[in-house]
Formats: sequence, structure tokens, C-alpha cells
Amino acid sequence: MNKQIFLTKEGIIDLQKELDKLSKVKRPDVLSRVSQARNQGDLSENAEYVAARDELSFIDGRIDELEELLKQATLIDEIHKGGKQSIELGSKVTLHHGDKKDEYTLVGEWEAGPAAKKISHESPLGKALIGKQPGDKVEVEAPAGKVQYTVVAVK
Repeated sequence: MNKQIFLTKEGIIDLQKELDKLSKVKRPDVLSRVSQARNQGDLSENAEYVAARDELSFIDGRIDELEELLKQATLIDEIHKGGKQSIELGSKVTLHHGDKKDEYTLVGEWEAGPAAKKISHESPLGKALIGKQPGDKVEVEAPAGKVQYTVVAVK
């Protein structure tokens, strides 16, 4: 992974919690299952052993991925100093589209999630918003055609 990874403080905390749960709770449980299954005899026909070993492999892979992510993470400063009004990573943005107003947070790709109203700075909308200010209009190409947004507020 050479790409810079941007995370909010909340995102870093969530990943750390997942890492702690995997390494301190799930991994020891699965290791215990592997050990118990190994003691049941013939490993070539032991489905529980194979399943537990596969789960352990998955958990170890995820632990490695999380450790690497956290090592490379750059914290997004969510508090904009000097009253910045242009959109950047960590900004909360109110957008007007048609007759709807929605508030989104611009985050790194690892935290993005439409349900949580968090959009990636790498997404078409995220890229279009960077550097914009209240009153600016942005047009984004969507599967249904071009969509126009107006920036209402930046926090």
C-alpha cells in the first residue's frame, strides 16, 4: 500500500476497536477451536479443523490489513482553523440538489459510506467539491446523467 490513507479520528478509533476485538477476542477463540479440532484425530477428514483454520487465516489477514492501515493513516483535521470556508477533507458540507438539502462529510475512501452520509474525496462528487465554497455549483456525472449541486454551507 503506497497510497495515502486519510481517516477521521472516529475512523481511526473504529479501526482500532476492530483490531483489538479481532486480536484479543476472536483470534484466541478460533485458536482454541483449531486446537480442539486437532485433538479429534484425523485432520484430513475433520471439517471443523478445516473451517477453524480457514477462519483463523481470514482473521490473521484482516489483522495484518488493519495494522498496515493504521500505520499509514493520516489524521484528517476536522477542526478548520482560521474559519476556512472552502471544502477539504473533514469538511461537513450542506448541498442543495433539486428541492432537497443534505449534509455530507468528506472523508477518505476507507470511511466512506452513503448510509452514514460520508463521501470519499476520491468519488466523483468528492473530487468536484474539493476547494468549493458556499454558493458554488458543482456538476457531477452520474449513471442517470449530470446532476447539479449547490454548496449551501461548509463547516
